[in-house]
Amino acid sequence: MGKSYQIAVIPGDGTGPEVIREGVKVIEAAASRFGFSLSLNYFDWGGDRYLKTGETIPEGGIEELKRHDAIYLGAIGHPDVAPGILEKDILLRIRFELDQYINLRPVKLYPGVWTPIKDKGPEEIDFVVVRENTEGLYAGGGGFLRKGTPQEVAVQESINTRFGVERCIRYAFELCRKRNKKKQLTLVGKTNVLTFAWNLWERTFYEVAKEYPDIKPDYAHVDATCMWFVKNPEWFDVIVTDNMFGDIITDLGAMIQGGMGIAAGGNINPEGVSMFEPIGGSAPKYTGQNVINPLAAICAGMMMLEHLGEEEAALAIEKAVIKVCRDHLKSLSAGKMGYTTQEVGDLVAKYTTEDVEL
Repeated sequence: MGKSYQIAVIPGDGTGPEVIREGVKVIEAAASRFGFSLSLNYFDWGGDRYLKTGETIPEGGIEELKRHDAIYLGAIGHPDVAPGILEKDILLRIRFELDQYINLRPVKLYPGVWTPIKDKGPEEIDFVVVRENTEGLYAGGGGFLRKGTPQEVAVQESINTRFGVERCIRYAFELCRKRNKKKQLTLVGKTNVLTFAWNLWERTFYEVAKEYPDIKPDYAHVDATCMWFVKNPEWFDVIVTDNMFGDIITDLGAMIQGGMGIAAGGNINPEGVSMFEPIGGSAPKYTGQNVINPLAAICAGMMMLEHLGEEEAALAIEKAVIKVCRDHLKSLSAGKMGYTTQEVGDLVAKYTTEDVEL
């Protein structure tokens, strides 16, 4: 028997438990085929627990996560809990306290998947966004002056450190080298207006680029990038950007790869514990109906196995997902797939155990 991995599973809210159930089914099928084992430890963190106990993450919870090899998350967001509470106290807390300083978002269109971009296909839509995940505007810097009065002032500060910026940029260069495709790394920012933070990003980017002569450094303004995602997605290989810009452009990226039903991401600490999740929300209106698309959660599980070094298993899952998209599903939208949530999971698990020819 090969390696054994301790996986913390947080099914979360809404349809999160349904998609995680199918994701677990697939990664266990991969583990069985490729000779490693998974020890799954479930955590009930989410809206239901909060409504019952007033608690999001129990005392010692973060320390418990640190004893795992990876975290597999379903979704966070409950209609009976005010927006921001669960997201801040669970998602952001995990990211910050485990120093998951990279948000990794592949944008890859699979054969058979519809894209709203006319005349573009899998050959044109295949890039990765590396988003800095612990600084910038999301670090929480700022405050109010004269709050609640007509003269109220609100300040939100973008906090960028040389240390944080450089480690993100270095990760992106290394990833670009590993992908070995166009070998082009694009810094996406707004250097013409945000002259302090982006001066730091730009200087650091070109200084680090000197250590990677095999990688072409490139730059694009964030607004132009949104335009080119639609017009010329084939221009991109790997993108590196800050927290807020990365948050925005990856949602656009998800749509051009077929929608939230297939978009997955990772919150990465290369030296610690990383967390993998589907990009879409908890979709509470579909809870319990067995109609939600589980492919994003399955792809998150695929990313998790690749991160753990089980690259053959990850590739088998990707081939299975491609076959299901190409040969079976009518749509990626909830209730329109032509299959139930469980049936999609069963299909991907089945093909994961076989030698799929594409």
